Amino acid sequence: MTDTGGIDPVTLEVLRNQFESVADEMGQVLIRGAYSPNITERQDCSTAIFDADGRMVAQAEHIPVHLGAMPEAVDAVLDHDPAPGDVFILNDPFAGGTHLPDVTLVSPIAPREEIIGYAVSRAHHADIGGMTPGSMPAGAEEIYQEGLRLPPTRLVDAGERNEELFSLILANVRNPDQRRADFRAQLASTERAEERIADLIDDHGYDRVRDGFDAVIDYSRERIQDSIAELPDGTYRASDVLEGDGVTDDDIEIQAAVTIDGATITVDFAGTAEQVAGNLNAPLSVAKSAVYFVIRCITDPEIPPNHGCYEPVTVEAPEGCLLNPSPPAAVVGGNVETSQRVTDVVFLALAEAAPDRVPAQGQGTMNNLIIGGRGGDFAYYETIGGGFGGRASADGMDGVQVGMTNTLNTPVEALEAEYPLRVERYALRSGSGGDGTHRGGLGLERRLRVQQDATVSLLTERRRHAPQGVDGGEPGLTGENLLQLPGESEKSVAAKTTVDVPADTVVTVRTPGGGGHGDPGERNATKREQDRIDGKVDDENERGGDA
Repeated sequence: MTDTGGIDPVTLEVLRNQFESVADEMGQVLIRGAYSPNITERQDCSTAIFDADGRMVAQAEHIPVHLGAMPEAVDAVLDHDPAPGDVFILNDPFAGGTHLPDVTLVSPIAPREEIIGYAVSRAHHADIGGMTPGSMPAGAEEIYQEGLRLPPTRLVDAGERNEELFSLILANVRNPDQRRADFRAQLASTERAEERIADLIDDHGYDRVRDGFDAVIDYSRERIQDSIAELPDGTYRASDVLEGDGVTDDDIEIQAAVTIDGATITVDFAGTAEQVAGNLNAPLSVAKSAVYFVIRCITDPEIPPNHGCYEPVTVEAPEGCLLNPSPPAAVVGGNVETSQRVTDVVFLALAEAAPDRVPAQGQGTMNNLIIGGRGGDFAYYETIGGGFGGRASADGMDGVQVGMTNTLNTPVEALEAEYPLRVERYALRSGSGGDGTHRGGLGLERRLRVQQDATVSLLTERRRHAPQGVDGGEPGLTGENLLQLPGESEKSVAAKTTVDVPADTVVTVRTPGGGGHGDPGERNATKREQDRIDGKVDDENERGGDA
């Protein structure tokens, strides 16, 4: 049994829940205090608390790709001797960040003048400068083109905000008033964490809270080691591809070897393609985050997520490869799209070791859609849900975020109130889920009319290679991107593209369905009839076209 520092199980559970409530409350402060729909509606942000050594203690249930990479940000800040009253800002993917739109604030928690931990918030800002509105240009070949790059820097020094730095940041982004409000919400979030930890210290005592940090981490480590030990030892291999990097259309291979040895797992990405010219390069922190997510999925989901869950897992990738690139590589698509494929590959490798816990492939993309005014007056960003893969015991879910993202959609009412856009269609794609004993979930169709001249960027995947089924299940449908310029017919566009469009252009994104699980012939007649009632299949061939 793990040594919990003299903390009894009941007290440990109370402390664990209180630590998690602090992280949750941080998230609520950020979401409610922000201005941009990307944070207030989609909730594209994450919050967590760390101990004084930079180990994650508790997180809110936010964005997997944010949370798994957060420890790298805290480590980067620790190298700069943080002191009570400081707040560090960073987004540099080569110094603790993920991609430039994800801006992280790290603040020491020191209610008694001694640092007991750190409050961390990470939010995807709808614009952080760069060559296109939304800061996610499809054709970027260097990180300098993607926006303002911030190494770990004191935004607040001993309680005093650095107004010159704040002004410099706002001078390099579009819609600075919105960015200002979002940054203030992040600052308020970290302040709330210190207030709540101070309350816990008043209730339990300083030493008990500090020991509680250690105890919850030890508890999670023991439980995940026990869960890993239940898996069969061995090395399991898989590979998959990305569909071009925005510069060329050539497939880009990711290879993984997953070795289970007792209570530890090592994931080695040797054999993965070299870093590419375009922006699908992913910092190693992003690759680690994807691996951590998969390990969490195939082990006990009730294990409290913290640093203890990471300790038995080792992730390796050769320097200079797609998953461990060297600067000044462009990386904005690596965080959102490459992370999804890493998830797919590691799941695929572990399908032999844990067949009942690995679903068929989901849509495998975030379907990033960015539309911005050329004068910088607005920047709309959305990731669009799709099909979740069929599971061993259930159908896949329809129209959901899959893998490394966990955001909500932007409601039609909020979208049309905030941006010069009109939603003309938002619906499930009939027949897009793969057939099987358990069907894959359906993809979505999102159709927007742009009401002023704008720049449209798309970063998407699974437009050529369909999400695969397992154990005899059929693949889901691929996605599709369409543009209709005024007075012209609708045309398909590339998976990754940035284009200037005139007012009255219609942008349509059709997202992939999930793969099916199991032999379609074993799906019973009652479920088939319900599929027809729900409009998930075509009456003639049980595999309809697009919505």
